Amino acid sequence: MAFNVDTFKSNFSDGGARPNLFSVMITAPNGIVIPNGGQFEVKAAQIPSATIAQVDVPYFGRQIRVAGNRTFEPWTVTIFNRENFGIRNALEKWMETINSHVGNDLGAPAQSYKAEAIVQHFGKSSTALPIAEYKFMGLFPTEISTIELGWDTNDSIEEFTVTFAYDYWQHQDANAQIGVS
Repeated sequence: MAFNVDTFKSNFSDGGARPNLFSVMITAPNGIVIPNGGQFEVKAAQIPSATIAQVDVPYFGRQIRVAGNRTFEPWTVTIFNRENFGIRNALEKWMETINSHVGNDLGAPAQSYKAEAIVQHFGKSSTALPIAEYKFMGLFPTEISTIELGWDTNDSIEEFTVTFAYDYWQHQDANAQIGVS
């Protein structure tokens, strides 16, 4: 098939999805209060990957491949820090309830420290409806990064990265809800 720029452009009549139109909301477990009802200033996040492992089965000198188990990679968000450290403090407290600094003990059973998060991806139109939504189930923080300090960083906002483990994610196709194809 020959290259045709008009055909290519017609496939992008809506201009294509933009990676900077998103929001993140985390519903923390009981006892943890994340400011703003769990919606805060996120610089970067990801729509999760989808992975199904393959199982190689040897058969007469050949490898037959069959589908294996689904796995879920860690989810990472980069957060702008506020001067009151409200979000970071809440996340540190959350991690403290999972495993304390001093006692190195589990503070509670898994059901009580796991939570949910939602990433909403928006279109360029003026409607406030998301075009896609991903919900993370059984979520908890596994790492809070450092915050780099330096006298040479006058015109910037502090940021830190949080890595979360989760049990699984669900995709909600917002287009199916609003009848767009």
